[in-house]
Amino acid sequence: MSTTERTGRRRDLAAAGIAALLVTAAVVVGTSIEDADGTLHLNWPPLYARWDPHLGPGTPAALAVAAAVIAYAPALAARLSWRTLLPTAWAASMAWIWSLALIDGRHRGVAERLTTKYEYLQVIDRFEDIPATLRDFTRHILIDSPDHWPAHTAGHPPAATLTFVLLDRVGLGGGAWAGAFCITAGSTAVLAVLITLRALADEATARRAAPFLVLAPAAVWVGTSADGYFAAVTAWMIALLALAATRTVRFPAAAALGSGLLFGLTCYLSYGLPLFAVVAAAVLLLSRTARPLPLFLAGAAVAPLAFTLVGFDWWEAYHLLVERYYQGAGGIRPYGYFVWANLACTVLVVGLATVAGLRRAIASTPGAARRLRTGRTTPTDALVTLTLTALMALLAADLSGMSKAETERIWLPFATFLLAAPALLPKPSQRHWLTAQALLALLVNHLLFTGW
Repeated sequence: MSTTERTGRRRDLAAAGIAALLVTAAVVVGTSIEDADGTLHLNWPPLYARWDPHLGPGTPAALAVAAAVIAYAPALAARLSWRTLLPTAWAASMAWIWSLALIDGRHRGVAERLTTKYEYLQVIDRFEDIPATLRDFTRHILIDSPDHWPAHTAGHPPAATLTFVLLDRVGLGGGAWAGAFCITAGSTAVLAVLITLRALADEATARRAAPFLVLAPAAVWVGTSADGYFAAVTAWMIALLALAATRTVRFPAAAALGSGLLFGLTCYLSYGLPLFAVVAAAVLLLSRTARPLPLFLAGAAVAPLAFTLVGFDWWEAYHLLVERYYQGAGGIRPYGYFVWANLACTVLVVGLATVAGLRRAIASTPGAARRLRTGRTTPTDALVTLTLTALMALLAADLSGMSKAETERIWLPFATFLLAAPALLPKPSQRHWLTAQALLALLVNHLLFTGW
């Protein structure tokens, strides 16, 4: 091993150590604040969770999936044909998410997650007349308004709730179906990121990232939260745009239009997801083309036009949401704690391997920026640009102050792209980092009962 390689590995470990200290500080300081004045409104800061050591029916499966991925995934990801790798990665991701969710049992871990008083399923019966409800939507956002919406319905544009209304209409009503939908949809984000990496970087980069995308600590919150579904929508939006921009798909025009349609949808799933415009811009920059832009913008206009014609005003709803946010816990939770503790949450979501990968990405930024200006980007440069752009969007969300706590689920769309960063780590250390990822997810899910 060369001196440069040894130095790089020591710096990777140092970055992981600093991240672990950040998490420790967030737990210690957060617990102290919560014990002193209760302003965090969290049982186990910085996470929305409570201390609850337990085993469950998913425990043996989770251990088996983790062991199998650590032992076999790096070699299989390098050897399988691309057409076989994609469904294999999806199946492995599904198995990992389901097994972690079932550690809490079928009811507590899946069926009941989306039926609490804060969740979307509480208001299904209020959408009998969908157009009328959408016209009236903003009247129920504030806490002091008549029949105010539950926290998650009020805190998101109506496409989020409409997803579960439509599931109910087609006969897939109730928490179990909603949970299964979120897990199934959320697991497809792995495929979208792999396709994006292959289009913008190369196939070798995508293959190196695959085991880490599968064995992600983020799976704890993908199963089961609606934000896992949101993460899949944003991931496929970026994947289709990458295919259109690089013209590595049979119908690039259709891909560009589809990407725009999904971007428009994301804006009506969460008020924070328009930040993904930054990641979309990075895709066009890496591809050195604006060719998909007209069709992308045409597609992106569809959802806003449809909701506006029905009578829902996005901007009015957003401003009311800001007011609602400060009427509740958001107005009490201290910005000075969460502006850095949210980053500790992100460490728990993406894992120490991702922290080490992001360290390498940041170190590579000057060279990548120079090559980007000259149009001579390497596959590594593409990976660095994609992950750091997602990180920039996450930091913007953090500084906004509109994500104080619960970011372990809220930021899943951004975290999904950060999870590709471990592809920058040296191959000989892959299994060690994968083990660290698995251990983190298993410890979180077995020692805590997370709220999502």
